[in-house]
Order: sequence, then C-alpha cells, then structure tokens
Amino acid sequence: MQTQKSKIVNLAIALLVMLLLWPHLAEAQQPAGKVPRIGILVNGTPSSHKVMIDEFQQGLRDLGYVEGKNLLLEVRYAEGKLDRLPELARELVQMNVDVVFTNATPGTVAVKQATSMIPIVFTGVGDPVNAGLVKSFAKPGGNVTGISILSPDLGGKRLELLKEAIPGITHVALLWSPSASTAVALKATQVAADALHLQLQSLEVRSPDNFAGVTHAILKRRAGAILTNPSPVLGTIRTRVVEFATKNRLPAMYANLQFVEAGGLMAYAHSSADAYRRAAIYADKILKGTKPADLPVELPTKLELVINLKAAKQIGVTIPPNFLARADRVIR
Repeated sequence: MQTQKSKIVNLAIALLVMLLLWPHLAEAQQPAGKVPRIGILVNGTPSSHKVMIDEFQQGLRDLGYVEGKNLLLEVRYAEGKLDRLPELARELVQMNVDVVFTNATPGTVAVKQATSMIPIVFTGVGDPVNAGLVKSFAKPGGNVTGISILSPDLGGKRLELLKEAIPGITHVALLWSPSASTAVALKATQVAADALHLQLQSLEVRSPDNFAGVTHAILKRRAGAILTNPSPVLGTIRTRVVEFATKNRLPAMYANLQFVEAGGLMAYAHSSADAYRRAAIYADKILKGTKPADLPVELPTKLELVINLKAAKQIGVTIPPNFLARADRVIR
C-alpha cells in the first residue's frame, strides 16, 4: 500500500514539475519552429521586376528555402512612384520581417531611414558609401550590405560600343536620373563622347511623369541614338523607353539587360540575374546569424553584351558581323 502511495506522490511531483517547466519549454521551442520572413521592396511593378523576384526566389530555393513552408516573402511594389517608398518601407519594418531585400538606391535609403536594426540586402546601388548606406565596402558597419553596381567608367564603355555598332551616329541622347554616383558617371561619359567626337545631349529623367518632355527634347534635337545610365526611374518605365526608341527608329544602348529582354536593341551591363541570386546568399547568411556589418559589399564581376536582332530589324539597322561576334548573347 505504501509503495502505491509513493508512486502517486512521485507522479504528482512529476506533473507539477512539468507544469512549471512547460512555459519555458514552449518558449525554447518557438524559435526553432519560427518561419523567417523576408520583406522585398520594389521600385516598379510586378511585371517590370518579375526577373528580380524570380531570380531571388530561385536563389533561395537553391539554398533549400521553400516559400510557404520554411520561408515567407512579403513583397511591396512602389509602382514607379518613388515617393511611396518611405511608406512601404515603414510597413515592412512594422511587420518586423527578418531581412529586407531592395533594388536600387531610393528603396534602400527608404528602408535604412525606417530602421537601423532590421538587416537590409541591396542590389543595383551605385555608390553605397556616398549614399550613406555603408561606412565602406569592406566593412559596412551597420545593418546594410549587398551587391553594388559602382562602375562609373561603364558609361564611357557603353558609348564606345554604341559607336562601334552604329558607326554613322554623331549625336547621342544620354538619359539619366540623380543618384550618388551620377556626377562621376556623367563626367566619364562626356570624356568618352569628346574622344569619339560625339555630341552628347544630357537629359535628366526625374520621374515617369517628365519622360514625355524628355522624348520631345530628343526629337527636337534629332538625336541619332540613345544611351542610358543605370536608373531606378528608367527601370520602372523601361517598356515606354523601348517603345519610344523603336517607334522613332533610334538605336539604343541600355545600362540594364532587362531593357533588351523588353525589346530594346542592346545592353552592356552587369548580370542582374546573377546579382539577385547573390542577394539570396546574403539573406541566407543573415538568417543563419551573420551580421550585415560583417558581410563586405560585393562588386559584380560578370558583364554581358546582349544584342537583340529582332529590334535591329524593327528599326532598320544592321549590326556589323565583327561586333555581333563579340556578344555574350544574341536574341534572334
């Protein structure tokens, strides 16, 4: 009888201990079962930035993440209205996402202004140091890191390639929008224009709303070709830019490969798909505990020359065979 009573007492003690420990056990198990959330802030629309989202998701899948299972994505689109970025950034911060992925300088700055705690991974930023996003490339020092496209000399290289592909041009319209690295890039492009004996018409595209005025200026000066600088504003209206060039039979060299995929003539640029997948690697490292401050900002090394022969036919230009042979990819 005494043995039976001892068993009952021991069981009661065990149950009491379990009840006392249960809140702590549940709390300890919660982080392991927590599904991480990545916020994505996009300057443009779902259609204009489909490649960005697709490649970033593919990069995450390659690392073992399955959306809806062990990862949640919260995507916000500014729809080309850059003044909406601060509001959307605050919305993601209030959701307390684990990481925010951004494209280009305006969105990254907006998130940085909204939080100094949540890690931010960027792509498409020209000069993150001058933009006040990081202390240095090697040691970012805060909650921001990612893949920069800082190559101010590329504007001059694109102009050289444009002249080589279309030897008869004498007047080129340069489209750009303000950024931390704009002044250096414009200067490098002007130096190249002088060396090539080309007239350069510099046109600022401040917002999608003033693009109509820019096109009027191009036609008024009778530019023979178009050159673009890396620009989040132009990225949001790439279809309009390409349609304008095609309609007016203007050869164009773009600073983003997605313009060619949208029907543009040619582009010489960093592989954005590669950058988006690299961003997924950064996000993975941060989710596993690495601090953004300890992840150096990368400069992409992969540059591609892409030519669209369908577009060439539409505007009535013939790309020299020797130039065509240099292309990394040809769309026929």
